[in-house]
Amino acid sequence: MIDLTIRRDSLDRNIKKARENNVIIPTIAQMQEPESIPGAIRDKLKNVGLWDVNPLNLFRITWKNEAKEFGGGYQAVPNYVELPSSLTGVPCRILAMAGKWFPTGCHKVGASFGCLAPRLVTGQFDATYHHAVWPSTGNYCRGGAFNSKLLACDSVAILPAEMSKERFEWLSQIAGQVIATPGCESNVKEIFDKTWELKQDPTMMIFNQFEEMGNPLWHYNVTGTALADLYEAVKRPGDRLAGACFTSGSAGTMSAGDLLKDRYPHVKLAVGEALQCPTILENGFGGHRIEGIGDKHIPWIHNVKNTDMVIDIDDEDSQRLLRLFNTSDGQKYLKEELGLSDELLEKLTWMGISGIANVLCCIKMAKYYELTERDVVVTVLTDSAVMYQSRIEELNQMHGAYNLQEAALDHNLHILGLKTDNMAELNYWDRKRVHNLKYYTWVEQQARDVKDLNALWYDTEGTWDAVHQQAKDLDELINEFNDATGLLKAL
Repeated sequence: MIDLTIRRDSLDRNIKKARENNVIIPTIAQMQEPESIPGAIRDKLKNVGLWDVNPLNLFRITWKNEAKEFGGGYQAVPNYVELPSSLTGVPCRILAMAGKWFPTGCHKVGASFGCLAPRLVTGQFDATYHHAVWPSTGNYCRGGAFNSKLLACDSVAILPAEMSKERFEWLSQIAGQVIATPGCESNVKEIFDKTWELKQDPTMMIFNQFEEMGNPLWHYNVTGTALADLYEAVKRPGDRLAGACFTSGSAGTMSAGDLLKDRYPHVKLAVGEALQCPTILENGFGGHRIEGIGDKHIPWIHNVKNTDMVIDIDDEDSQRLLRLFNTSDGQKYLKEELGLSDELLEKLTWMGISGIANVLCCIKMAKYYELTERDVVVTVLTDSAVMYQSRIEELNQMHGAYNLQEAALDHNLHILGLKTDNMAELNYWDRKRVHNLKYYTWVEQQARDVKDLNALWYDTEGTWDAVHQQAKDLDELINEFNDATGLLKAL
């Protein structure tokens, strides 16, 4: 459960600071259905850019933004890419919901909101005293720093030194402090070690996405609802929602799968990881290049008991396809040989590296379960290729300029050639084995209570279900906060 205990003195200070900085906070319900956002706010957003450091952009923390860089409104159906069979090699429909049209170009801005908002509107986080610390493998600290800026809070971003330079360049303009920890995407422990150092300073409040229950609360209620809305909007007669696949960064997005399983009980839910760091599949370890996911441990917030399958993706597949989708010769091959439209070619650039890995998980699931034209598999695209232009250039320098022959080879080898290796269905005891790995990170290293660990396995109603249902309680507190500032009434 998320602690929603009110701390009156610091809450009053937060309200005063929000009033001074024109901060109005959106509710979870408004993120689910942005048409419920007051018309005065929607009118003001017509003059605001998607990435602008403007508190109004808190109201763009939704999957239903228009696909516009400036002045966009909302739409009933989330932005998505449908991957045709000519590209995927499987007959089922694969729908990938796009995170590109969030502020910062990534859905992690929502997950970080879900972590900060409860402490801000209860006064547990004092915006006049605390610094919000965002330990991350890349995108979460970007979202956290952005939300902190919009909510008039100081921030500290922590991420591995080997992440793309676009992340560091952007963060240098937004975060109060940026800390680069040793290693690559999978070096999560080094990030955790840094947070223990910072905890010695009482002004530093840690928002660890791997354990904060505000992360799954947001994804269950917002991402899960959006995926269900997308499926209902585009399904054809006879279609069935067969599966959902999400690579495990913090595992927050996996809770969107929990909502889908609640609504569509037959859905198979798969977690993806890098083959080079097969923690779930083999209790393994190692470095990898799928930026956007982090490994070598099982996140506290991963509801492993509800996970049907693990799928490992070779990071070379995601790297090769990044070039296929984002170079002129790659796009020429896709258009001339596969007949893809210019609109679809543009949408393929909505896939960042982890988004490509998510799509590859969907293809492997489709092959494993022999899914047909009647089946639909869904996933999300965490971010877009905007954050990886330097990686594309590095790949060009490494392998030489891309060409049509390489494009054909990459499509055939890294998509059509995918097999059902390096994946496994998880039975009850498989899942418990994975869940038990949490002990070594969270109890031994991070001082969590073993009783709470057992509750995550044995007490679904008192843990996962209870957190998912707290969205209504959080919304009540947000409404009270906005009433106290008086800004919403004054619009």
